[in-house]
Amino acid sequence: MMFWILVAVMTAAVAACLLYPLLRGAKAADDDRAGEAAVYHDQLRELDRDLAFGLISSDEADYARAEIGRRLIAVSAAEPKAERKPVRPHRFSEAFVLLMLPVLGLCLYITLGRPDLPSRPLADRLADPGNDMAMLIVKAERHLAEDPEDGRGWDVLAPIYYNAARLAEAEKAYRNAIRLLGASPIRLDGLAETLIAGANGVVTEEARKVLEQSLSLEPDNPRARFYVALGLEQAGQTGQAKAAFEALAKGSPADAPWLPLVNEHIAKNGGAPVVADGKGNPTEEDVAAAQDMSSSQQQQMIRAMVESLDAKLAADPNNFEGWMRLVRSYAVLNDKDRAASALKRALATFPADGQEGRQLMALARELAIAAEGGTQ
Repeated sequence: MMFWILVAVMTAAVAACLLYPLLRGAKAADDDRAGEAAVYHDQLRELDRDLAFGLISSDEADYARAEIGRRLIAVSAAEPKAERKPVRPHRFSEAFVLLMLPVLGLCLYITLGRPDLPSRPLADRLADPGNDMAMLIVKAERHLAEDPEDGRGWDVLAPIYYNAARLAEAEKAYRNAIRLLGASPIRLDGLAETLIAGANGVVTEEARKVLEQSLSLEPDNPRARFYVALGLEQAGQTGQAKAAFEALAKGSPADAPWLPLVNEHIAKNGGAPVVADGKGNPTEEDVAAAQDMSSSQQQQMIRAMVESLDAKLAADPNNFEGWMRLVRSYAVLNDKDRAASALKRALATFPADGQEGRQLMALARELAIAAEGGTQ
């Protein structure tokens, strides 16, 4: 009931604000005529003063007096007409504000809103947040305030903070997750990316050490290898950067979504773009084609390769690495719906309570992808 009272008061206030300039229109017109007549009376008095002081001749004064008198008579003649029939030029606008505005607002609320839902206090929403990300974050933050040693909670919050550009909080969450749950390539890469984002894209010395720790756990980690190569490029070590990017490209699958970006950096450092042939080695034709590729063509190539991987996994779902790559690829393409769909299909083959399933769930948390068929 309180909601509807509040809505009625707000609607009345808005209508009053809109009607005020319309209703005062006639009064404003009368005020304008009165002010205009007063100006002409002042002009007549000034004319008499100028004549008395000899500033103008009698003929000039008579001519000016006649002109001012004509204008004064015209203004005075308009007043009775206004009194007989008040001018209301905004009748349609007034009717719209008074009648149609509240009706349209009510119709929109009935169509788009949910008047059937009962009001939910904050405590109830926190107890059952559903898919409300803001409530999920608040719930997790309250839990961690009570139990700051819950590493899983920090592990869940870290990528969410990062995607929300809350970098200081993301760094704290990643460090707590690493301290409590141990270092893993996913957590270390997330921390490194957070440090790099906080430095406006610069691979700092601290970020480089974190990346090297990640590579010590997973030497073929393409994410960490890319940032290490980027750090070499930013440091002006062109030859080493080119070699690092080329090694990453040649060791990548043919459908790796990061290949176009890696090729851009290879070319930037004076090398020829690399396109893998499926075994990790580029052909001469692939290199020549990549050199002529536009940015839009590269994007089309990436999506085609990702869709090809999707089709292969549909035919042969027992490819765990393929599912990991597919989920991440759709996330890189900012296609969260397909990423969630791929994750659901992967969990059907690798359940969340198994080792591979837990890695899939960790990837989902990192990429802030909602998982069905598993718990986050």
